This record gives sequence, structure tokens and C-alpha cells, in this order.
Amino acid sequence: MTDQRTATIERVTKETRIRAAVNLDGSGTYDVSTGIGFLDHMLEQLSRHSLIDLSLEAEGDLHIDFHHTTEDSGYVVGEAVRQALGARTGITRYGAARIPMDETLSEVALDISGRPYLVWAVKMPQAKLGDMDSELFKEWFQAFAQSAGITLHVRNIYGENTHHIVESCYKALARALRQAITIDTRAADSVPSTKGSLGGAISGA
Repeated sequence: MTDQRTATIERVTKETRIRAAVNLDGSGTYDVSTGIGFLDHMLEQLSRHSLIDLSLEAEGDLHIDFHHTTEDSGYVVGEAVRQALGARTGITRYGAARIPMDETLSEVALDISGRPYLVWAVKMPQAKLGDMDSELFKEWFQAFAQSAGITLHVRNIYGENTHHIVESCYKALARALRQAITIDTRAADSVPSTKGSLGGAISGA
């Protein structure tokens, strides 16, 4: 695979201004600033454990709440991943991971299918993590799956600590994504689909 799998995306609305750059064949380096400390921490985990280099800078209407910045960062990171994948030639396509974190166990299974879909089987014991509403993490995963064109199943198997539950979901996403975007050396020149194409558009193939 000689083509560099990178992309830079900028999204500007009345609610947010976000710029992100990814390198799918990186080493997990990151530079993330959303104005939301815990979200920064999760995106750093995503980068580190997927080995996707991620640079993201966001300015949002945090004086209202964290919703728009959280959701739109998911859209931008997902779109960057989708564009960096290009025609998806040679990718493994599927990935799955189970991640323990102390008392918590979470799992992610995904298909880089071009057909965006989220199954979210995660319950949060606490309504907030610091100043952040726990329900916003579903919004991030939904936005990411939609713009990346990924079928994404996220399940917390058990756990008591909301921080651990959320973090284990992001780490499981990272490890599953790392598998799925890896080039399969036995089929490096072909698209892993009997259709002959994968996800040229978000509506899928």
C-alpha cells in the first residue's frame, strides 16, 4: 500500500468550528483540544490505542452546553477516517475488542461497511461525569459511526464506575478500529466485499 492514508476535515457551523487531521498509519500521537477535558481524554485514548495519529481543535458554544461540541467532534473525526480510508482497498474491514478496566468490561464490534449504524447497549450509572452529561457519549459514537460509514456495536457487559465504562468503550473502539483498518497483506489489492466496492458514499454499498 503506497498511498498515504491521511485526511484533514474542517466543519464550521453557527455552533462549532472544528478542524481535524488523521493519519491511519501513524503511531498514536495526538494533539486534541475541544474545551471539554474528559472528551479530550477519550479522544487521546482513541488515538493512542488505535495508532491513528489525531490532531483536533474545536471551538464550540460551551456556554450553552457540551452537546454540539461533542456531537460535531464525532462527525469530524468520523469523516476524516472515512476520507483517509479512500476506496478501502486491502483493509481487514472487521474488528472486535473486549476491554477490561478494573471492575468494568466493555466490547465493540464493527464493520467498515459503508452502511452507518449504531447499536448502543451501554447504561451509565451516573448522569454526569464532572460537568459533562453522560448521555452525550452515545451522541459522539452515533455521529462517528454515521460520518465514518461504519456499522458499530458497543456494549458494556458489566461495570459500576461511569468513568471506567466510558473509557473502556473508547478503548474498545480504538482496538477494534485498529484491526479493521489494517491492510490484509493477502488481499492488499482488493476490496473486501463481493460487491467490489465499500463505502464510496455514506449511504454504503
